[in-house]
Amino acid sequence: MFMETPDTLLYVAGGAFLLGWLVGKIGAYLGNRFQARKRDPRDDRIRNLDAELRIAQTECEKAKETVERLNNQLTDQKELVEKRDGLITVQQQTMSELRRDLKDSVMKTRELRAELSNRAAENVKSEVKLREVETELSVAQASTDLLATGVLDYSIAPDGEEDDDECQGDPLTAVT
Repeated sequence: MFMETPDTLLYVAGGAFLLGWLVGKIGAYLGNRFQARKRDPRDDRIRNLDAELRIAQTECEKAKETVERLNNQLTDQKELVEKRDGLITVQQQTMSELRRDLKDSVMKTRELRAELSNRAAENVKSEVKLREVETELSVAQASTDLLATGVLDYSIAPDGEEDDDECQGDPLTAVT
């Protein structure tokens, strides 16, 4: 009998443990159902506020990351604008220098054109005078040839009124 007792004790202890567990589960189930009806509305409000707080914190961190990224972009854009402003300033200075050079070149070109047109006019006048001189020379040479051949004789004047000194100055008057 003594040997049988531990088996029984073991079975009784296992059955008591199982029965305790089953009673605990049933008690918890009934307690939760009953307790769910008695829920405090402030607990729901606290849970909602906790959830809203977590959402707001997540959104705040996202907004901080966005602000940091935008600040970095803004800094990059400012640097780019400053570089471009410097480049624009250099280009404007270059353009003003080029404009001055262009104005100087235009003025020099106008002066050179005026001088060239004056020289061309002088050249034309010189050519006209040269032609006149050549014509006079050819007429004088023709008169000389005529005198040399004896076709034209100044010593014999038809009226006898003309003076030899007057005719010597201009060969054309001697021919006419």
